Amino acid sequence: MSILYNKVTAVIELANIVHNYQVLSAASGSGAPIAVIKADAYGHGLSQVAQVLAGAGAETFAVGTVEEAVALRGTGHAHRVIALLGPVEDAEYAALWSAGVIPFLHTFEQLDRLAQLEKAQDEVLPVALKFDTGMRRLGFTLADVPALAERLKAMKNVRLDMVSSHLATADEPEAFSYVAAQAEEFAAIRRELAALGLAHTANIANSAAILGHPDLHLDQQRAGIALYGGNPFHGTEREALGRDLKPAMSVKTKILSVHGLRAGQSVSYGCTYTAPEDKTVAIVAAGYADAYSRSLSGKAQMCLKGRRVPVLGRVCMQMCAVDVTGMEGVRAGDDIWLLGGDGEGRITPEELAAWWGTITYEVFCLLGLNKREFV
Repeated sequence: MSILYNKVTAVIELANIVHNYQVLSAASGSGAPIAVIKADAYGHGLSQVAQVLAGAGAETFAVGTVEEAVALRGTGHAHRVIALLGPVEDAEYAALWSAGVIPFLHTFEQLDRLAQLEKAQDEVLPVALKFDTGMRRLGFTLADVPALAERLKAMKNVRLDMVSSHLATADEPEAFSYVAAQAEEFAAIRRELAALGLAHTANIANSAAILGHPDLHLDQQRAGIALYGGNPFHGTEREALGRDLKPAMSVKTKILSVHGLRAGQSVSYGCTYTAPEDKTVAIVAAGYADAYSRSLSGKAQMCLKGRRVPVLGRVCMQMCAVDVTGMEGVRAGDDIWLLGGDGEGRITPEELAAWWGTITYEVFCLLGLNKREFV
């Protein structure tokens, strides 16, 4: 959004992101995992997060698109940058050389396009090959390796730097056999590449694998959701592996009004909530236009003055109601927290995601679209 008229603010604690990077660095064994800052750093602020992580020792950064990589370069970022989706549009191919971006490549058509452009370049472009070992989204396969080797050896200004694959079930303890199968497939791909004379570094470990699959750390690892305090093993028998992570995003807004709701009266659209007894409600300046989902209606809680207060009735476009019955001193203009907050009433990312019926990734990316405050 270029102009925001709402009252919702995402508060980003950059020190917690640095802390999480240090936790993941210690777990990785390599000391400097790739920092995944795609999608505006999962809603936490692309340039701000890149800057503090560079200061914390990160050397390689992974963004989503070439366009995002170019935007990051525009902030003065000088470290290695990988574009995970690779080039899609024509303008993005030339930008790989001019902006110094390492693209993930997943089709022969992308290689053909680079072959057309490389002759006009003075510098060698390092590239990463993405292999599909079981995610079934994007990527080359083991059967493609001979043809890949032939293409790459024929190119003068394109050089293989890295090979990568993505684990589908690394955060699901009951599905670790699938992780093992993907790892075996990736190892076979690497052996074939080496046999054909293509030197490379390799990574397959995401946040869950950094914390829970040390045998898959390889040359590099990709630190994603855990950077922002999302525990990939939340709710599983391995939850303790992420116990040292700290959420980096809290989200607050303002109370607009406080008034009584008599027994038998309803609040908000559809009269889906009717007070069984006299209540006091606060009308909160947050709704689905602020990425606070309508699916949270009647399910979610917020944090007010360190205490949990439930959402009553339907979430509207820019407002919703919470129950503040029995609380003293609640007034219009008070801060109330949709995520985070103080004391025992703090709302965790995992709780909000569960009420929402989604995952912490979506919570961060959507609520991060609001205006941000960095602390």
